[in-house]
Amino acid sequence: MQIIQDWQGLAPLARGASVALGNFDGVHLGHRSVIDLARQQDAPLGIVTFEPHPRQYFSPDAPAFRLMNAEARANRMEKLGVDILYELPFTAALAGMSAEDFATRVLAEGLGVRHVTVGADFCFGKGRSGTAETLRALGDRLGFGVSIAPLLAIGTTEVSSTAIRRALTEGRPRDAARMLGHLHRIEGAVLHGEKRGRELGFPTANMALKGLHLPRLGVYAVKVDILTGPDAGSYGGAASLGVRPMFGQNTPNLETHIFDFSGYLYGQHLSIALIDYLRPEMKFDGLPALIAQMDQDCARAREILAEA
Repeated sequence: MQIIQDWQGLAPLARGASVALGNFDGVHLGHRSVIDLARQQDAPLGIVTFEPHPRQYFSPDAPAFRLMNAEARANRMEKLGVDILYELPFTAALAGMSAEDFATRVLAEGLGVRHVTVGADFCFGKGRSGTAETLRALGDRLGFGVSIAPLLAIGTTEVSSTAIRRALTEGRPRDAARMLGHLHRIEGAVLHGEKRGRELGFPTANMALKGLHLPRLGVYAVKVDILTGPDAGSYGGAASLGVRPMFGQNTPNLETHIFDFSGYLYGQHLSIALIDYLRPEMKFDGLPALIAQMDQDCARAREILAEA
């Protein structure tokens, strides 16, 4: 998959795609329906999205909300068979474009799109003045087709990033996965931590959560994909997502103990999939009690993963 972070001066081979347009936070089943509608036999499959997320741009001090960072979103798009990911920089210039300017300058002239698909609730342009129907009318005038995908529901629940965030906040990763169509994953580089886990007999891979919506704090059974380095592959594990109350209040992070693993992971990229919520964070009366609980957590996580 080719990742392009501009819409101007593109080479001919980077133009002429049939694209799905949106933020695609989480790349859930509703997003999948938009992407699938964009698949055409006579054109590359493209995604047009934005980085940073427009909500981050307009409200930089608001609580973190993203289900995926840019790396995780790109990895998911590649798995879906996307040919070109247009990750457009969301700048003041882009934010200030009218709906007509965006359709004309970015989609038609810049990317030379052949076809565009969006969700039924799609809005675009300065002040969110354009709708999916606005885009359809502009496409008719500018020479590209537009398809509008209906909103998707599972039973009585509309599939949305908001509903998925709620499920994760409540410690329901399996419900989130049903709406996502895949396991919720946290991806990024392994960072140096305080190495307490190693001292306790449970070495962990530490990852930052900056900018991401926080699932319910606590301990999870997880699947681990090591994406880079000599130990690349899939493993089981138990992960603590939180502030480590035994050792004072800290910035939330993800600490994953990978079962039956002894390699060196600093700087490598991991993808941690949340399978089941095991328990909330706790403060113990001393390290022996903490170690005993970690033994129980790992045993329970192994049981869950064996059934998954």
